[in-house]
Amino acid sequence: MANIKSQKKRILTNNKRHERNKAVKAEMKTRTKQATDSIGTDANDEDVRVAMKRIDSAASKGVIHKNTAARKKSRLMQKVNSPA
Repeated sequence: MANIKSQKKRILTNNKRHERNKAVKAEMKTRTKQATDSIGTDANDEDVRVAMKRIDSAASKGVIHKNTAARKKSRLMQKVNSPA
């Protein structure tokens, strides 16, 4: 453990941010997986919309980079729109 007071505080705040970021990433992955699993069903449009929203939300919060968000959205749409 650190001896410096400011470093002790940084450790606490970093842990809070880590937990928050972990929750955002997990929610994003869950929604993306639901969207890919529901391809070909009636609920797919709604699932894709929610997945896109979660990806954008993670990017705006700084949890993932904006280019990563764009790549994830692009790949999701490729899967959804593929003729197979």
